[in-house]
Amino acid sequence: MPLTAAAPYPVDVEDDSPDKEYLYTLNFGPQHPATHTTLRLILTLDGETIVKAVPDIGFLHSGFEKLGEDLDFNQYVTIVDRMNYISPIANEIAWHNAVEKLLDIQLTPRCKYIRTIIAELARISDHLLCIGAVALDLGGLTAFLYAFNAREGIYNIFENMSGQRFHPSYTRVGGLMMDVSEDWIELIRKFVREFPQVHSDVCRLLNKNRIFIDRTKGVGVLSKEEATNRSATGPCARASGVTRDIRKDAPYLAYKDFEFKTVCAKGGDCFSRYLVRMEEMRESLSIIKQAVENIPTGPVNVDIDDRLTIPDKTSTYRSIEGLIQHFELIMTNRRWKSPLEEVYAATESPNGELGFYIVGSGEGKAYRARTRPPSFIHFAMFPYLIEGHQISDVPAVLGSLNIIAAELDR
Repeated sequence: MPLTAAAPYPVDVEDDSPDKEYLYTLNFGPQHPATHTTLRLILTLDGETIVKAVPDIGFLHSGFEKLGEDLDFNQYVTIVDRMNYISPIANEIAWHNAVEKLLDIQLTPRCKYIRTIIAELARISDHLLCIGAVALDLGGLTAFLYAFNAREGIYNIFENMSGQRFHPSYTRVGGLMMDVSEDWIELIRKFVREFPQVHSDVCRLLNKNRIFIDRTKGVGVLSKEEATNRSATGPCARASGVTRDIRKDAPYLAYKDFEFKTVCAKGGDCFSRYLVRMEEMRESLSIIKQAVENIPTGPVNVDIDDRLTIPDKTSTYRSIEGLIQHFELIMTNRRWKSPLEEVYAATESPNGELGFYIVGSGEGKAYRARTRPPSFIHFAMFPYLIEGHQISDVPAVLGSLNIIAAELDR
């Protein structure tokens, strides 16, 4: 008799087939160290070879999209923070990018530069965790420690600007929660000086590591054609030769002001996805270096006369205009007057195209707020990538896709 673990899906083999006795079903997750989150894979195995993989999601469902219909445009930023919780600030930027498109708001130059800097810091933070976790799953503890130590510097920067290390909730409609300080600038300059050494150390640990290369090269190959057909974006697509980057193809914030390359590879395997992320961190550091030395002066929020941004505490406490504007944006029967239209806007998040589709309600909240998360699209590719590989290849392929369960179960 075949060894069969409990699974709600039958093996895709006829009952009277003689091959059925060689197959068995294995549950990978939902609580497995190599998934790093609550997701489940139902693997049909022939020995240690994966014949079929069925993703099973829903273990982290929190009703994120439904909350978008109840919370206003500023309150909802605390929810999108928890979607891709590895780079929360990137979600905030994507959300308010869509809201500002709906409300037809033009950001100030200073706000654009600050948002660009923190978006690239989030990209570096996300890539460091992805690479560190993959290395750890494949036996490389040292690279994991180097990567996570560097992320602490990014957390210090976020804490300085917003008061929170992990979930900053820093962006606002038409601007930011508050302006940055000179100390924040110095922290970034320090990070820019120190990070190249960390990057070099990780490269020396992994780029020519025989075990790491054997476990990732030629594993989970995604061709350029399949990447396009399966809607892959971000590093997963660029590692397969798809030269698409929203920062270049549809520039937003201040990206058009900076020189940087779109990093691509042709291998399409786990090793290529690793190399693309490593090189993207160099480009992100270059963007940060250019931006931090050229931050424009001026306000970070749109003009107070536009009645779109919550005034700072000094204005609220000491002027009647500020107090009135504060109440106008907080009272449930006031807030913003959104058009009865629908918009879709996307940014180049660390994992790929992160888009929000918003239907205006005429009020200060969305009638419908839907997310286009890269993790959901990429996880759908997993059964195609893993078929024919061994059980030991699951952590490598899954880690190279950088699946975040809160994006799946929104």
